[in-house]
Amino acid sequence: MKTSDWFRLICLSIVWGGTFLFQGLAVRTMPPLTITFCRVFFAATVFWLLILFTRQHMPRDRHTWGMFFIMGLINNAIPFSLITWEQTHVEGGIASIMNATVSCFAVVLAHFLTKDEKLSVRKAVGVTVGFLGAYVLLRPELDGGISMRGLGEMAGLLASLSLALAGIFGKRFKAQAPMVTATGMLTCSSVIMLPLIMIVDRPWTLVPTVGGTGAIAGLVLLSTVVAYVLYFTVLRSAGATNLLLVTLLMPISAHILGAVFLSEPLYLSSVLGMLCILVGLSIIDGRPWARLRGAPEGGTMRESPWQHEETDV
Repeated sequence: MKTSDWFRLICLSIVWGGTFLFQGLAVRTMPPLTITFCRVFFAATVFWLLILFTRQHMPRDRHTWGMFFIMGLINNAIPFSLITWEQTHVEGGIASIMNATVSCFAVVLAHFLTKDEKLSVRKAVGVTVGFLGAYVLLRPELDGGISMRGLGEMAGLLASLSLALAGIFGKRFKAQAPMVTATGMLTCSSVIMLPLIMIVDRPWTLVPTVGGTGAIAGLVLLSTVVAYVLYFTVLRSAGATNLLLVTLLMPISAHILGAVFLSEPLYLSSVLGMLCILVGLSIIDGRPWARLRGAPEGGTMRESPWQHEETDV
């Protein structure tokens, strides 16, 4: 990658790592479902304005909007709600580590749901090491019985499973312009979330605060809109495999942001869990190990299971 690509990639890891910072601030004053609705609704509004400004056309057929609906459910509504609820019980840094297991789930699901992305020995080893990291994080919370903190971490794993399914399902949108897909997906997830917050949270009873409003603004503008712009820019310039190296960088930036702005502690179990997951992801990706063996990187990169994955935090 060029130096500019690395710079954008690092910026993307920071704004996506900032997701956990903003959600950690927002859950102090707002319920999780309302936070999720605000994120997808206002992001969808911004993208509709961008669609109008760039004069792109949204599809009108029911089939495409049906796929947008499914994508909005499994890529936004379900995982965003689970991760936000997770952060009512778990620090943002740990939530980001759980989120990094998306690629481990994607490798396993792709083996069963696709014809061209089968498990190899290397990928199986990487997945095993990655899930070992999730186990290292969960074990202290489950040793004394099920706790709310442990349930929060398991919610993060379920969110990763949903995002992995979305990554495989997202292959159907390769012919669509990225901004069109994002707009349709976020619009549908807003429609899904609206009746839920009306029934569960009754938002008209909530009293907005300056801190909560600022956190939502950061979540929408930085962690969603700016993140998507960076995502698509790096995708065009450096390709899908290089782009998804952000999965390795995001937990680090999330931990740093949480420690600096929220004074979140860094546990030994979280360090060990993060190291296991990062090693597992690097084994799945293959490039670091190809360099150690002196093998050419090109073939290894084409083998990456992240090639088609649509990652979204």
